[in-house]
Amino acid sequence: MTATQTAPVEGKKPTLAQRTTADLIKAAVSGWLGTALEFMDFQLYSLAAALVFKDIFFGHGSQAIAIMSAMAVYGVGYVARPIGAWYFGRLGDRIGRTKVLFITIAIMGAATTLIGALPTYDQVGILAPALLVLLRLAQGFGAGAEIAGSSVLLAEYAPTKHRGIVSAFTALGTNSGTLFAGAIWAILLAVMGNDAVIAWGWRIPFLGSVIVMGVAVFIRIHLKETPVYETSVEETIAGYDQPLVKESEQARKEAEKKATAEIAKTPRSLKAFIVACVLRFGQCGNSGMVQTYLITFLTANLLVSKSVASNVVVYSSLVGFLTVPFIGWLGDKFGRERMYKIVTVLGLIAIVPCFLLMVNNLGSNTVLEQTANGMVPHFSNPTLLFFIGYIVLHNITVLSFFSLENITMAECFGSAHRYEQLALAKEIPNLITGGFGPLIAAALVTVFGSWVALACLMAFYCICTLIAAAVMPEVTGRDLTAREDAM
Repeated sequence: MTATQTAPVEGKKPTLAQRTTADLIKAAVSGWLGTALEFMDFQLYSLAAALVFKDIFFGHGSQAIAIMSAMAVYGVGYVARPIGAWYFGRLGDRIGRTKVLFITIAIMGAATTLIGALPTYDQVGILAPALLVLLRLAQGFGAGAEIAGSSVLLAEYAPTKHRGIVSAFTALGTNSGTLFAGAIWAILLAVMGNDAVIAWGWRIPFLGSVIVMGVAVFIRIHLKETPVYETSVEETIAGYDQPLVKESEQARKEAEKKATAEIAKTPRSLKAFIVACVLRFGQCGNSGMVQTYLITFLTANLLVSKSVASNVVVYSSLVGFLTVPFIGWLGDKFGRERMYKIVTVLGLIAIVPCFLLMVNNLGSNTVLEQTANGMVPHFSNPTLLFFIGYIVLHNITVLSFFSLENITMAECFGSAHRYEQLALAKEIPNLITGGFGPLIAAALVTVFGSWVALACLMAFYCICTLIAAAVMPEVTGRDLTAREDAM
């Protein structure tokens, strides 16, 4: 059904376009799959950089330089993300959420798949990392508006009282992508062994990601536009007082252009944008530490075996399937602002104890593993406390933030510029913290040789989010058809 085509009545909310439960489920699956693919790419590269890429794409020199090179190429993908956020975000506010999400998933998925076909440094020399950089840029351009689009999609589809738990599907997508990638690496290492994975097995997960992309593209082709976006445009068209039902298709398109131009005149709030950006620091900054650099730190500095490093990601992601919807439900029940403050304080308290649990419980069993410096013993059987440390750190400082973030940031912005503002508010901090945070961490650890630098960076990110939560108004249940921003 289309929106009720009547001009807005003063003092009343507009009548939303109608969607069935099946439409909501399809939207949820679409958002979940797209975000899963983005974070599968994220974790595939993160683990590949830690376990393989530092050895096969960056020569055979210093281990520290190889790690920093792998992290730098990881960060390159984030350079293109704000550009993609701006370009596709503006497009999504003009032509609709679903059309843009179809384009972003195709670009992102194609680049991820092609990484699996790249030649190595031994085969083509410097061309290998150059091609890797090119594909990371393409990934970033598409991914810049993917997760924001999925967040907007579910926020604008979800029933008002259950936005938090419905939007958790986007966060579950990140968790699913992380789990898929971690599980794939764990299986490859267990079945093929370290040498075979480095030789050619690392290509399998990248090439296999085309399956996820294909399913996501198929679903998005058949996905209806969000009721909030459709209502916003139809309501403005109706304001022209034209007999739309009898119009030609060309006349209707002209009316739609006028409507989107009218909506675009709504001013943006700088305060809302800054608060959303700072709110984002905790999740994306800590994600770069915990899901990217910490894996490298465990294998290269603490000499944890590659299989243990990939397994701990899998275990933590499984726990996240409980954490993410639970935090989303609490946000619906008690409010986003309050839950942000609670989770941030818990994160600040947990950082140091969780690191101590990891570094002090490595066990004594070791196996020899190949590194750039030859065969080196790695710890192969840490105690349970090691796994608890990583799982608690990951679930509180990354997954809990993300469960709250998607819906909170969507509610901060009005319908006129929601996609663009949300995408930029996600990707600018992501470039600073998620893109180059791991590189900064690698440099600090090279200089100081301690996990304390990582703990300090994570504490800084959490404090930024706590400040933003203290400044923002409560936005839970806000009318998403309102064109103006919340502050």
